[in-house]
Amino acid sequence: MVFNDKTTSPASRAPGRTRVRPAGFPTRNEIMDFITTSDQPAGKREIAKAFGLKGQEKIALKALLKDMADEGLIDLGPARAFHKLGGVPKVTVLRIIDVDDTTLIATPERWEAEGQPAPRLRIVERGKRGALTVGDRILARTEEAGRGWIAHPMKKLAKSEEMLLGVVEEMADGKLWLRPVDKRIRKDTPISDLGSAKKGDLVLAEPTGRPPRISARVTDILGDPFAPRSFSLIAIHKHGIPNVFPEAVEEEAVLASNLPLHEDKREDLRHLPIVAIDPSDARDHDDAVWATPDDDEGNVGGYKAIVAIADVSYYVRPGSALDREARKRGNSVYFPDLVVPMLPHQLSSDMCSLRAGQDRAAMACHLVINAQGKVTSWRFTRAIIRVAAVLAYEDAQAAIDGTRDEPLLDVALRPLWDCWALLQKARNAREPLALDLPERRVVLDEWGKIVSVAVRERLDAHMLIEDYMIAANVAAAKALEQKKAPVMYRVHEPPSREKLVALKEYLATFEIDFALGQVIRPATFNHLIKRIEGAEEKEQIMVQILRSQTQAYYAPQNMGHFGLSLGSYGHFTSPIRRYADLLVHRALVGAHKLELPAPKGGAIPASSSLSVEDYENMARVGELISQHERRAMEAERETVDRYVAAFLAAHVGEIVKARITGVQNFGFFATVDGLGGDGLVPVSTMGAERFYFDEAGRALEGVESGDRYTVGQKLELRLAEADPINGSLRFELPDQPPSRGGPMKRDRTRPGAHRGRPTNVRHIGGKRGKHKR
Repeated sequence: MVFNDKTTSPASRAPGRTRVRPAGFPTRNEIMDFITTSDQPAGKREIAKAFGLKGQEKIALKALLKDMADEGLIDLGPARAFHKLGGVPKVTVLRIIDVDDTTLIATPERWEAEGQPAPRLRIVERGKRGALTVGDRILARTEEAGRGWIAHPMKKLAKSEEMLLGVVEEMADGKLWLRPVDKRIRKDTPISDLGSAKKGDLVLAEPTGRPPRISARVTDILGDPFAPRSFSLIAIHKHGIPNVFPEAVEEEAVLASNLPLHEDKREDLRHLPIVAIDPSDARDHDDAVWATPDDDEGNVGGYKAIVAIADVSYYVRPGSALDREARKRGNSVYFPDLVVPMLPHQLSSDMCSLRAGQDRAAMACHLVINAQGKVTSWRFTRAIIRVAAVLAYEDAQAAIDGTRDEPLLDVALRPLWDCWALLQKARNAREPLALDLPERRVVLDEWGKIVSVAVRERLDAHMLIEDYMIAANVAAAKALEQKKAPVMYRVHEPPSREKLVALKEYLATFEIDFALGQVIRPATFNHLIKRIEGAEEKEQIMVQILRSQTQAYYAPQNMGHFGLSLGSYGHFTSPIRRYADLLVHRALVGAHKLELPAPKGGAIPASSSLSVEDYENMARVGELISQHERRAMEAERETVDRYVAAFLAAHVGEIVKARITGVQNFGFFATVDGLGGDGLVPVSTMGAERFYFDEAGRALEGVESGDRYTVGQKLELRLAEADPINGSLRFELPDQPPSRGGPMKRDRTRPGAHRGRPTNVRHIGGKRGKHKR
């Protein structure tokens, strides 16, 4: 018999491997064409069906496919579908790992082609934009496009299938388990492959196996979970926050920091006593302020003010490596022990930080404020400034109060406070949302150990700086609107009707009326707060009002800022730490013709104004940086919770003053007054009595006793557990016997154990008053 490409392969000529292909059998090239052009996964069954193969032909096909795999022509993917070796299966699982400008980049979750790097696929999103972000896993349809690959998302996969972050624990029987750092995960995972990790290590692991027999394979060792900075490290890894700058970005930062200031082409403001007022632990200083009475006859009783902001757009230019990295990060992330900056330290902590006594490039917002506090005009310049002093909020306030000597009191601080009195008039007139809720502050010593956790004091100095920044942000948005230039707005939409209905039902449990037919404005909520002034439940009602609000975001379409009661608002005042502000600066440079001479050498882009790409991608960039902001907020909050749990770990067993923050059918959550950190009181620990769950009233009520536990209620609780690894707390009622010491026991014996409502709780939907009180 004569052999040709239809019947043999070089591999099949080897001794003992002669295979005869039936007549009409597809060639290798035909099979390759089918695999690479099929619009669905091409497994053996699909190939046989496409070529009409039956019986013995299917056996021959199986042998040919094995030969092609042995020869390195094709590979078998996770869905048992073939694809070209070095290529990507038609349908496969991808993990989004990066952002290139505004395009998400993903790689195959499983890539086993030896010697070949995993391909980078460009994600093509359709329909609702912004649904995906870095770290997400998706099922996608893939195709080659030009010299690369693109992916069309089909389905976003569950978070539970992502990498596991936890601590290695050894049980009494010697078996090793991964204890999760995420307090929402209540189950430990058995470790099947420890690698070089040891007991007590904080590790990253990937899940292996299939439910219910999931185990963990350790991939990365992060170190001691209780070492200084580990709590921040946990959040960085868990949320996929970029925390290492590429070498090219660091090198460009050095080049950019050496750019000439062009003093002769900037407005020289170095003679003014401009001051920066910041938190005592601030890592960077990107804003400074100055004010003086206006001597213009047309503005009697008015003031002139300058809000000077670091000129970051001069150093970070569109299309540069610095710009791409800043957009990928979206914002700086602040932890109690460290900051993950948006820009390298060469810029964020040095050349773009407004240090006292040093010449710095700034974008100056000049404001004219009349006697009623209204900003009547504004102009923007590129300036050079020399900050007279950097003051902590507490020191500036003490100087004004007369309890601290300050050389700049009369020339700088008093004029700022007098001008602020005017700005307050305008603020009071527009009635922005006034929710004065406490903010936690974690204080560490020089070794990273916790000194205290306390509520940050709210001073006039804080509100003064806020009002100057708000005035500058409004001016920036309106100045760009006047020039018909693009604006990256800070948008805060009014509450949805659904949330307002929920708030109305909640307020009804306190016998407080809330009319839905009225026009809802921030003042509506302010008047509500005034009605409950002095009431014990004021703080809890303010929390519910806050929860009824929508989440602010960035977008090039103006929807106004409901919370601040402003029609146009854009972030301008923090370009060191927010990418949105950097875009606003670039737009101002272009709209007001503030461009400076191009850098020499060509290593740094010539223009510092908004680029065509910036303009065309404003909507997409707004979605990305809004996602990054939410990621940062969650990471920061979780890290503070871990520090609080670590601080309270020394007080387990003690009685603490607490407040109920949430009620569910399985128990209620409470937070320690003055510290924060939510902990659960399981209903199973509340004695033998049965409890009703009043969903509308957000309360648990005892059937026999009528004891009622509702959101906002203050009470004393026993601290039963404080877990610094995942930031969780657990409380018990003081009149109930304490549980055995040690951490809450986890069910490692029944992977599928049901977590339903405890048997002593019956769900009802009635409001307060429908059952025994």
